[in-house]
Amino acid sequence: MRAMDYALPAADGYHVGVFIKTTSPQTVELLGGTGLDFAVIDAEHAPFDRTSLDLAMLAGRAAQLPLFVRVLERNASGLLSVLDMGAAGVLVPHVDTAEQAREVVAHCRYVGGDRGYSSSPRAAGYGALGMKEAIRRGDRNVVVAQIESAQAVEEAANIAAVPGVAGLFIGRADLALSMGLDNAQDERVGAATERVIRVSLAAGKVVGMFVGSTAEREKYRALGVSWFVQGSDQSLLRQGAQAIARPRQA
Repeated sequence: MRAMDYALPAADGYHVGVFIKTTSPQTVELLGGTGLDFAVIDAEHAPFDRTSLDLAMLAGRAAQLPLFVRVLERNASGLLSVLDMGAAGVLVPHVDTAEQAREVVAHCRYVGGDRGYSSSPRAAGYGALGMKEAIRRGDRNVVVAQIESAQAVEEAANIAAVPGVAGLFIGRADLALSMGLDNAQDERVGAATERVIRVSLAAGKVVGMFVGSTAEREKYRALGVSWFVQGSDQSLLRQGAQAIARPRQA
């Protein structure tokens, strides 16, 4: 599999990835040898610029690890940039309406959309693919819309119905904030989460979530979630270090 090639899990399967929040291409390279299905570069909450994103994509290709990018903004230029670099897909924050979802898809598609074409980037094989093949491959990029507000929960069925939206990703922390709560585990957030899962599955779309543990992953697998971001490079490093640290005396 080339790093840019990625297919979402089949109906009876699931995939597991992590967030990457440190701007080290060696981290991407290391994770590529672990058996993870994908990783998500978190350009929304971590200090990635275009150069560090490009180096991460280069490392992902070398390690055969498909990389998504959680983009900082859903504008055309930002989406174009990461797709040209060779991202397998995009995780787009704060998609609250079907109209916003349609705009995102249009920015990510050549055919029927408004994505600008160039033969020179990595996604086009640096000119080697030819225009027809580059367009064919580019239009297979995976678009996942992040549902993280009360409004988005209300609009989730309409967002899921937008052609080109491959899945919905539930962001429970921001969803909690939008509901006036400070706990992503609140039962009201849980009820909203399950509602989004139901409508997404009814539309035939994949459901994704961030989970903090394998036990939580299995809980939501039973409800039909199949695309999991479990932890991050930061949390894995911290947990590993804490596991070997010398006990401190009180």
